[in-house]
Amino acid sequence: MRLKILCFFVLLSLTWGAGQADDLLKIYPVKDEMKRYFVKRIEVFGLQVFATQSCPNDKMRHAASVLAEYLDNNEDGLADNPIVLERMKKQRAAMVLTGTEREAERLFDQIPDAILSRRALQALYGEEIHPGNQGPFDATLEEVLHLVTFAGYSEAYPKVFGLKAGSELTKAMDIARGGRFRRVPRNYPPQAWYSYDDRSCDYQCMAVEYFYWGLTSVLGAQESKGRFNHIRQEWRLNTLEKMKSTDTTLYALLTDPRFKLPTICPDGKYREAAKK
Repeated sequence: MRLKILCFFVLLSLTWGAGQADDLLKIYPVKDEMKRYFVKRIEVFGLQVFATQSCPNDKMRHAASVLAEYLDNNEDGLADNPIVLERMKKQRAAMVLTGTEREAERLFDQIPDAILSRRALQALYGEEIHPGNQGPFDATLEEVLHLVTFAGYSEAYPKVFGLKAGSELTKAMDIARGGRFRRVPRNYPPQAWYSYDDRSCDYQCMAVEYFYWGLTSVLGAQESKGRFNHIRQEWRLNTLEKMKSTDTTLYALLTDPRFKLPTICPDGKYREAAKK
């Protein structure tokens, strides 16, 4: 009997929306310490997506849906990798949505360091959210994955996906960049296929970005018409085929079934069939 009860609670903690299709993307008011800064929230597998009033509800739901798809890629109502989810919950990981980048900058200046230090937060702006990927590239795919990367996979598997030098991920990144650079070099070596040049991005930040470029390329998110010309100054392996033939180490890590990483690119339509 005790085992049955334990299994029930484990299953409950890893399930979001199973059998409750109407509540999959329900918006609630914020009630904890974040209510001074955000007015609404959506809960995804026990994680929070906070938003200010200026972020439209449809874009907020889209972000929550993408988060759910990254965590439950087969959309069976269960988190694919419970270890990653538990790490994220332990750090109180959350997406924080505002209408604009400027609003986010002002807001983060207001949030005390005491709150920021005990939460893993990733910002996303309504102005860069594009459901259906109509027009500009939908930044939701990037920013949500950043949260899953640094608060989830890097914590669950530090020797593999850790963001410090020496992990399997960063070893592969050093090859992709043509060397180990603590700071952005003035010029990357000609053989580099990952050449992100934002000087505000430190080594660990570079690793998070590298994970994003690699996984979304494997999932086909970077293949749209004209996309390569737009991103080639940062990333040259924008297709599955290029990843398989060139960055063989990262490709092997991202497709290793042990880690239960997504195999289908999120489209912001988590469990649409269940809601009908």
